[in-house]
Amino acid sequence: EIMKRVIQIVCGSVLLLYALVICCSIAVNATAHAYIVQGTPPPDGTHKVAIVLGAATYSDGTLSPIFSDRLDTAALLYKEGIVSKILVSGDNGSTTNNEVNPARMSLLRNQVSDEDIFLDHAGFDTYSTMYRAHYIFKVSSAIIVTQSFHLPRALFIAHELGITAYGIHASDDNAALKDSVREQFADVKAVFEVLVDAKPKYLGKAIPITGDGRND
Repeated sequence: EIMKRVIQIVCGSVLLLYALVICCSIAVNATAHAYIVQGTPPPDGTHKVAIVLGAATYSDGTLSPIFSDRLDTAALLYKEGIVSKILVSGDNGSTTNNEVNPARMSLLRNQVSDEDIFLDHAGFDTYSTMYRAHYIFKVSSAIIVTQSFHLPRALFIAHELGITAYGIHASDDNAALKDSVREQFADVKAVFEVLVDAKPKYLGKAIPITGDGRND
């Protein structure tokens, strides 16, 4: 009888967790759906900043394929005159983990001017990136660049924090099934962070995106 009760509790807990994941995923995707741009947006002057969400780099400083795809997409937006600044987030929390400086080099190779590249060295996750974009870099309107599995959550957080954001898909060619599965649970974290008005680990002085990225 005790074992039967334990099994019922475990099964009930699993069902509740599953329901929570589904509800959060629906909320995130419902918010983001209208802001995902199919194709390339026109250079209408509304969104002058591309926010590139960080991803892994390797020990030799090369970019992971997913990160490289994001940066290539942002560089294309820049060269087409759709954005005039690029803000790249990443984890630069230790001497052995530096995602943003290799990203700068990639953008420079793609003919993005140095002064138009801003690096968020404390963009440890998507929520921190969007929070710091708004409150540190003073971004009020942006185009977010990442893969399709990640874009709804990034847009959801951006809008909840007060950024008028649209999203552009980077190539999904290098995305894996595990990325989509992990994203379901990340949606729960995002909803929780928004509800409790979480603060990033680091804030600091303002670095307006309208300035010169070489001084960030």
